[in-house]
Amino acid sequence: MNILDKIVQRKQEELAFSKSQISVQQLKDSEFFGRKGLSLKETLKTKSGIIAEFKRQSPSKGIINDKASPLEVVSAYEHSGASAVSVLTDRDFFGGSSDDILSIRNHIRIPVLRKDFMVDEYQFYEAKSIGADVVLLIAACLSPQQVQEFTALSHELGLEVLLEIHSEEELKHINPDIDFAGINNRNLKDFKVDLQHSVDLKNRLPEGILSVAESGIYSEEDFKYLKETGFDGFLMGEYFMKDENPGNKFSEFVSNVTI
Repeated sequence: MNILDKIVQRKQEELAFSKSQISVQQLKDSEFFGRKGLSLKETLKTKSGIIAEFKRQSPSKGIINDKASPLEVVSAYEHSGASAVSVLTDRDFFGGSSDDILSIRNHIRIPVLRKDFMVDEYQFYEAKSIGADVVLLIAACLSPQQVQEFTALSHELGLEVLLEIHSEEELKHINPDIDFAGINNRNLKDFKVDLQHSVDLKNRLPEGILSVAESGIYSEEDFKYLKETGFDGFLMGEYFMKDENPGNKFSEFVSNVTI
């Protein structure tokens, strides 16, 4: 069993507990459920193009930064021109929670991507209830049919969809309704990073679809290379979060790559 399989198995256990505690109706009655979402499609064009991530830890790197405050970090990201912020809400493997999004939602005016392993309809109502604007779908743990169904539900709830792929085989998960195709430079099954593989996959995307380079961007050179190859957006977290002051690191990075 690879790490992705372990994460999905654990996610199903978490979901069974969550559903027993909070009903979908209770999620619909929450403070943020009726809120109109912000559009990443819009901010991707008008700001840096970077979806800056708040992430405490990962299975491949262990603890990255367990001292930083979500609000302090994402506020600094917004101030320095992030197009959106991504927040990990998986607890066991990434050290996150829904509370991380709840703690920032009323304080920033850019879209929030809920980054988690979405395998059940319940999670989309949950994402809406905590104030997310965008959700991540990971092709490696979903069927093309599930992607279609989850995309339709997301749009019904006013959420945009970033579909993440990593292989040629996963190109078949792409449908005309998704909002963005994310190409993960890091293989979720063995954690190897290959930027050229991502560029090759990007060149096989359907015409007109917005593309986002995800993970494994470790330098200004990596960023510039991916931008030159035509990616529309860039999801980055570890590069900033491993610094003692992620917000300052982001500000410095944006200044250097936008000169």
